[in-house]
Amino acid sequence: MTIKFERIGHAPELVDYRVAWDMQRQIHSEVTDGQSGPVVLLLEHASVYTAGRRTEPEDLPTDGTPVIDVDRGGKLTWHGPGQLVGYPIVRLRDMKGIREYVETLEEALINVAVDYGIPATRIKGRSGVWVAGTDGAQDRKLAAIGIRVDHGVTMHGFALNCSNDLAPYSQIIACGITDAGTTSISQETGLTVNPADVLDRVEKELEALLSPIVALTATTPEGARS
Repeated sequence: MTIKFERIGHAPELVDYRVAWDMQRQIHSEVTDGQSGPVVLLLEHASVYTAGRRTEPEDLPTDGTPVIDVDRGGKLTWHGPGQLVGYPIVRLRDMKGIREYVETLEEALINVAVDYGIPATRIKGRSGVWVAGTDGAQDRKLAAIGIRVDHGVTMHGFALNCSNDLAPYSQIIACGITDAGTTSISQETGLTVNPADVLDRVEKELEALLSPIVALTATTPEGARS
């Protein structure tokens, strides 16, 4: 068995956040119970702000826009059209390998960005994928990562800015970071690069990099907890 990728909705067929969250929970239950192998949902959301467990009141939108509280790590972020969102629901081989898992997601997205000539990288102390600022400019976040691991099985995942409008980030303190900005593949390249344009490449990277660290068969290891 290999990782199953499901493309469940892309522009103009945007996916409501709550609908995708319900799907995640159902698949998570199936993977946890050993009824399913690893699944990665790929989609574009209708515009929404979501607040992770570490969100503070000062992080919230300044215009009163509604926010959905979620059970992932991290703080406040935005999802919407033009942004590729991925939800890997996979059982980790090493129940203590959460940091390795996050770094694997980062590496996959870095590799995709580099294909477009973007000098994407990690920045110490900050999760996600970044373009480092030069000559006094701020670092710019290209992709956010926020996860949850329950019974050794992951939920939530990553959001890669492709062609989305960056204006919604001006209404919040994205991910609680006050000294950096946000960017997109389109912004960095000067080209219009939509989520559909990167889907094949993202799937290829995730398949190659996740396969060594996740259980590829439906299984319920005894005592698996996180």
